[in-house]
Amino acid sequence: MRIAAIARESRERPVLVDAGRGVVPVDAVLPGFAGDAMDLLDADTFQAAVAAAAEAADEKFLDPAGVTFVAPYRSPRKIWGIGLNYVAHAGDLSESVPTEPASFIKGDHTIIGPGEPIVLPGQSKRVTAEAEIGLVIGKYCRDVSEAEALDHVFGVVTILDQTAEDILQRNPRFLTRSKNFPGFFSFGPEIVPLAEVRAKFPALGEIEVQTVHNGIVHRRNTVSNMAFSPEFLVSFHSAVMPLFPGDVISTGTPGAVVISGGDIVECRIPGIGSLRNPVAEQEG
Repeated sequence: MRIAAIARESRERPVLVDAGRGVVPVDAVLPGFAGDAMDLLDADTFQAAVAAAAEAADEKFLDPAGVTFVAPYRSPRKIWGIGLNYVAHAGDLSESVPTEPASFIKGDHTIIGPGEPIVLPGQSKRVTAEAEIGLVIGKYCRDVSEAEALDHVFGVVTILDQTAEDILQRNPRFLTRSKNFPGFFSFGPEIVPLAEVRAKFPALGEIEVQTVHNGIVHRRNTVSNMAFSPEFLVSFHSAVMPLFPGDVISTGTPGAVVISGGDIVECRIPGIGSLRNPVAEQEG
């Protein structure tokens, strides 16, 4: 089962998604559960919820087509973004691949979920959207080796990371500002447990990430073509600072696409899922 959240009864409720049975609110099957989807990243809590859902009556499950998915949760401790992590994308920007991860942090005010509009800020005339695969930390992680790194990852998630590219081009020191407008980080709808990911992709390098613009695949590439692997990224950043459950590492894009009001942009990862967001001009 996968973790997600839906808008229901005037609030956002964490759910489990079963491919065969549908969507079940966690508080409907796990008495006393009052947390959000981030609490389900704890292995014991997740297994208890999965076990309870497996025993639940079919009428507790909802049709996925009849619910509104939202961001899995809204308040991670931090979001790490990785720039220029695919060799081909660095070439698009006439940049060389860094010898260490080109990372930055985004605030949780940037978070939106599936279907929510990416609002183009008035301060920028050239915004790009970038499809990425995200690593969701499942347990406290500090100074771990690459060999240990994935033991601390709960699962993966589809991401759309936005950049005010014209601001960044004026000065690379403007990276934080260019990445931190509201709506500049969409993730969801489902967090896919790493066990499921590995069952489909014994080598994570086989996973393909696609940036899709108005239904057309703009750019695609596989994780094997990252300059820095998922394992390395977790290990490297855990040496910088502690990583906590719910933290997200957005691993870089195979290619960015310039977006305009009225567009639909999508992160599509076959075997994992799809995340779509409309693009809107800022009012006023």
